[in-house]
Amino acid sequence: MKNIGVILAGCGYLDGAEIREAVLTLLAIDTRGAKARIFAPNINQHHVINHLSGEEQTETRNVLIESARIARGEIEDLNQLDLNTLDAIILPGGFGVAKNLSDLAFNGPNGKINEQLKIILQQAIELRKPIGAICISPAVICLGLGEKSPSVTIGNDEGTAGAISSLGGIHHNKNADEIQVDEVNKIISTPAYMYDQASISDIAIGIDLCVQKVLEMA
Repeated sequence: MKNIGVILAGCGYLDGAEIREAVLTLLAIDTRGAKARIFAPNINQHHVINHLSGEEQTETRNVLIESARIARGEIEDLNQLDLNTLDAIILPGGFGVAKNLSDLAFNGPNGKINEQLKIILQQAIELRKPIGAICISPAVICLGLGEKSPSVTIGNDEGTAGAISSLGGIHHNKNADEIQVDEVNKIISTPAYMYDQASISDIAIGIDLCVQKVLEMA
């Protein structure tokens, strides 16, 4: 059985992990006979957003604790992730990837990526372990792996595609139910909710194809 590390960035698309993307990823991994191990950094979120009103709240939440909601408590600190025990890693999207695992949401291509995540991504490249990247995650991956010229997709958003290009990545327009495969770096990406109006069924197709390819390349 293959072991796939799933890295989350909180709980909720405006300030953490996109819940539907995370759950569809876990479902696809399980359906295809692999095992998911879930990780998140033990850090505070950049901020907390009320998902009903869209307004910022005056409170503090922890990324690991919030991610545990999706993981049903079965989660590990990102510092404990050992790629030698995993066959691949996958990063679902959500603004938390661009706010908590990096500051891409605020500083664009001039932003920085979480140092532990950067080390993990670089090790994955060195060990030839596949990386699945969903939604905004491909752009964040380019913050850590730009020198590798990752070939990725975030859909068709020109601003984010431009940021990817400025970081050294190569962007390809894809629909929500499609994937982009970087055979050289073993990075598989799909746009998911980078298309705000995409149907959950199209997103499920894209994520399932992403997971399928990750497992094939693992």
